[in-house]
Amino acid sequence: MGRYHRHGVQSTAAIAGHPLHHMLIVFPVAFLIGAFGTDIAFLAVQDPFWAQASYWLLIAGIVTALVAAVPGMIDFVTIDRVRNLWISWTHMIANLAVVALALVNVGVRLEDPAAGVQGWGIWLSGIQTALLFFSGWLGGELAYRYGIGAIQDYSPKAEQFHVEVDREDVAASYGRRSGTEGA
Repeated sequence: MGRYHRHGVQSTAAIAGHPLHHMLIVFPVAFLIGAFGTDIAFLAVQDPFWAQASYWLLIAGIVTALVAAVPGMIDFVTIDRVRNLWISWTHMIANLAVVALALVNVGVRLEDPAAGVQGWGIWLSGIQTALLFFSGWLGGELAYRYGIGAIQDYSPKAEQFHVEVDREDVAASYGRRSGTEGA
């Protein structure tokens, strides 16, 4: 089970406290968004190199997404706090949808990567990219707002960087209510 501390919960799939999922997701994100970029390049210049590059970027994105999913799933299964957040479920479902779309995208390119780009390929790549941005935003919420995968700092000077903030003052400075009224 993840270790809770005042700043969040540590990942159970980690090396020296550093969450593996956070380290690995950069690869599928780069490969799958790169495939969209190379699709656009192909449509702009009609050089088959770009269509072939998209094909291989999609395959690399699928493989690395499955690798990144393993520590993500370990955290999901072993940390109650993760399973209790709707954001976690939405993040996981969006990522599964991205991988499914990428598999279909590879399928439409199997015979002829160039024809695949000109058909459904560019649309599938665009939808994948939009879903990745959405899912990445949710992943950021999990990491930075909810502290999933946080690293506990044991150093004696760590406390000097922690400041208690009056939520009502912060909310008022943004012209909002703090959400604590009437509670």
